[in-house]
Amino acid sequence: MAKLVVLSEGMTGQSYELKVEKTTVGRVDDNTFPIAHASVSSHHCEILLRGNDVVVKDLNSTNGTFINNQQVTTESVLKPGQILRLGQIEVRLEAPGAAAPTAKRPVDSTMVIPKGVSLQQLEQAPGIPNTAKTGFTKKTDKSKAYLIGGLIAFALIILTVFIYALTTMGGGNH
Repeated sequence: MAKLVVLSEGMTGQSYELKVEKTTVGRVDDNTFPIAHASVSSHHCEILLRGNDVVVKDLNSTNGTFINNQQVTTESVLKPGQILRLGQIEVRLEAPGAAAPTAKRPVDSTMVIPKGVSLQQLEQAPGIPNTAKTGFTKKTDKSKAYLIGGLIAFALIILTVFIYALTTMGGGNH
């Protein structure tokens, strides 16, 4: 008989045999298979037995229902060995005599860039929206501009005082 086995840490080994035509799964106790975890909706999904097929039906759950990381929007068939994710909880369908395929996890496409990323690299990266389209612009350093403006004004004042002092001293010597 097919059964659902919880794989997530803290609940590992918890299982439920699929004996009836319709099994409800969710966080609250009135479900056929309750899973007490905050990421699981109170009435998350239904597991339906249709002939030899095990069908998963999402019940408009908050955090989604996924089979091998593909979201279930209405109904999808769950095959032995596949991973059913309810919120953050992972469950595997096990069936006696069925060869369980290994669940393939998506390859992490994160790249480590030791020196950081330049603005030009970010703008050229695929899948990153262009700043002109989003309305965001490069941050400017206004404090540096204020400092330079203040230094120029101070230099002009000092120069004016120096010229004034020279002209007044020069006028008294004649």
